[in-house]
Amino acid sequence: MSLLKLKDLVKSYGSVQALKGLTLNVPEGCLYGLLGPNGAGKSTTLRIISTLLAPDSGQVMVSGTDALLDPLSVRRQLGYVAQEVAIDKILTGKELLQLQGDLYHLNRKQRDLRIAELTTRLDMKNWIDRRCGSYSGGMRRRLDLASGLLHQPKLLVLDEPTVGLDIESRSVIWSLLRELQEKGTTILLSSHYLEEVEALSDQIAIIDGGKVIAEGTPNQLKKRLGGDRVTLRVREFSDEDESLAVRELLQSIDGVSEVVINRSQGFSLNLLIDDVSILPQLRNHLEKAEFEIFALSQSRPSLDDVYLQATGKTLMDAELEIAGKRDVKLESKKAMR
Repeated sequence: MSLLKLKDLVKSYGSVQALKGLTLNVPEGCLYGLLGPNGAGKSTTLRIISTLLAPDSGQVMVSGTDALLDPLSVRRQLGYVAQEVAIDKILTGKELLQLQGDLYHLNRKQRDLRIAELTTRLDMKNWIDRRCGSYSGGMRRRLDLASGLLHQPKLLVLDEPTVGLDIESRSVIWSLLRELQEKGTTILLSSHYLEEVEALSDQIAIIDGGKVIAEGTPNQLKKRLGGDRVTLRVREFSDEDESLAVRELLQSIDGVSEVVINRSQGFSLNLLIDDVSILPQLRNHLEKAEFEIFALSQSRPSLDDVYLQATGKTLMDAELEIAGKRDVKLESKKAMR
């Protein structure tokens, strides 16, 4: 049974279309990972689910309730931990949680008991009575997570919950998420950390360009790629025709599939093979075509390979591409001043 259903979500910011018909079903009690680079539409999706943003069109159902028609009922059922932590620096951590409990209309006894439980579980005892202005990033993130869990929501929505955290804080949060999922809480976790999504998630959706491009369990996604991944680094292609010729050459070899040319990583050829004995054939064919091989590596498929095969670039490439566009915009603004 699906606790969360998204159907054909569309959202634009002026001329920028953030979501392009995104559809997603999150089963009840599942820890569901959203994987994708910054700018893929993950945060926009989470803000729509949390009723903080309205889509241009589409449907959002949370536990059978239409979030667009009855947002108040949906808010009672979910906890939302945003990417940017907003905490009153004057209050202590305990005072902030007490305020949060009052906003959720928890009775005082229930509120204080829940605060004590979360303070212990998130290892906040030593600093919960200090003013929030003195907190480190890890402390602020743990407190923010406690705020989202205070009313014991059916659905916990997390937007990059461990970004920039130290190993200890990350470990505490990972452990708590596993515990919550085992107890039946449905968790929607957005991240661009591959190892985090793979380690925690029962199911995964990869988002790029405002839509879901791959979906399934981590093992299902990797198995769909077939055999081992091989990366060949060769000299630069002189033109587009030459790159297409090399791709066709490799795809003509029995046992080779899904050849992708990754120009951003030194003209590497990423392909899948179903038998290790194919490697000598690859080398011979490329040498006959007078393409010098600089490096050759073989590995089992990973989530990054799934992303690469779907989009033609790795998650790191996508992040760098977005960062580059952001830098260009900043330079343009400076030039206009």
